Amino acid sequence: MSEFKDPPQSQQFPELQRGSKVQIRSGSDRMGAAMGPMLHWVQDVAAVTLLKARRTLLQAAILFCTLFLLLWVSVFLYGSFYYSYMPTVSFSTPVHFYYASDCDTAEAGLCSFPTANISFMRNERSQVMANGQPYRVSLELEMPESPVNQQLGMFMVRMSCYTKGGKIVSSVGRSTMLHFRSFLLQTLSTLCFSPLLLTGMAEQKQLIEVELYSDYKTNAYEPTIGAVIQIQSKQVQIYSSQLRIHAYFTGIRYLLYNFPLTSAVIGVSTNFAFLSVVALFGYLQFIWGGLWPPDQVRVRVMMGDSTRTQRRREEARKRMERENSQKELSTAAEIGPVNGTYGLQGNGTLEETLSEHPSVNPDASGAEAPDNKEEESHDSEEPEDTDSSDVLNGSLPTQSGETLLRQRPGPWMSL
Repeated sequence: MSEFKDPPQSQQFPELQRGSKVQIRSGSDRMGAAMGPMLHWVQDVAAVTLLKARRTLLQAAILFCTLFLLLWVSVFLYGSFYYSYMPTVSFSTPVHFYYASDCDTAEAGLCSFPTANISFMRNERSQVMANGQPYRVSLELEMPESPVNQQLGMFMVRMSCYTKGGKIVSSVGRSTMLHFRSFLLQTLSTLCFSPLLLTGMAEQKQLIEVELYSDYKTNAYEPTIGAVIQIQSKQVQIYSSQLRIHAYFTGIRYLLYNFPLTSAVIGVSTNFAFLSVVALFGYLQFIWGGLWPPDQVRVRVMMGDSTRTQRRREEARKRMERENSQKELSTAAEIGPVNGTYGLQGNGTLEETLSEHPSVNPDASGAEAPDNKEEESHDSEEPEDTDSSDVLNGSLPTQSGETLLRQRPGPWMSL
């Protein structure tokens, strides 16, 4: 017996190496086959995610730009409304008095009353005072505490408002005087403020405020464009004077003036909400064609018309069937005498005539009837004309079969 011997180790190792290489290769192939679809899926997911991210970013940018534009327009509208609705709050102008100086200088005082002409036009274009708005008009007089003014006592200040044509629309006069100060009070005041008086930082004067109008309103038909102010005293002494006009607001103007921040927030928010609703309606109109789909409206509107059209078509179909049955009976009645008179020759002639006029076949007429929708609608709209044509067709004189077949109208003629 021959004994079995193991192959040498040099022959076993290459086989094992080849087996291991085959296993590794097959494992790598299986891994590659398993990872391939996963990599494709990951790539597709990444592409879709990137596309969605780009689309979301674009939509966010468009939304941000739209909101910023709406906010800017809201602020602009509120600013325009505030500028156009709110009148001038206060107006101040210096008053320069003039008087005559051609009198006798021996007399004490001035030659005439001090007078000044004030314009209520800003830049000679727009009015200072709005129509219908109440204003407080006052005159501030800066007068020295001189013995002349103290001895003067009371004096009158008169104001006359005029229109563009020079017409006086309002006139008022008010009295005023220096505030009384005793000799002791004047002495103490002089001693206390002597350093300031000596350096020129203070003066011995009084500021007198004369309220001329407490509730003055201009007329829209005769607007006030100026006023004449006159001090009815020739001994008065004045350093300077100032005319002040201040508006007293009521209603919405009172809120806008006394609560500007709250009014601005409410006004801008209201404009923004209104513009947002308008923009949303425009977007829906552009994307969907409106708030409600147009198909539903079309179905509701056309429901009655479709039912009426269907009823007309049914009537036209019944009328055509009745006409075809009558024509078939008349054709059968006429073909009998023709066969008896002419015989075989007449039959041949009849067959030729039928072959030349295929419209006699009722099946053909029935096939062509549904295609002529316009004729059906015309027939349904004018039933009286169709009935008259039927009567005429039934009352035709009886002649030869060939003549009747040529003159008999087809089914489309009755439509």
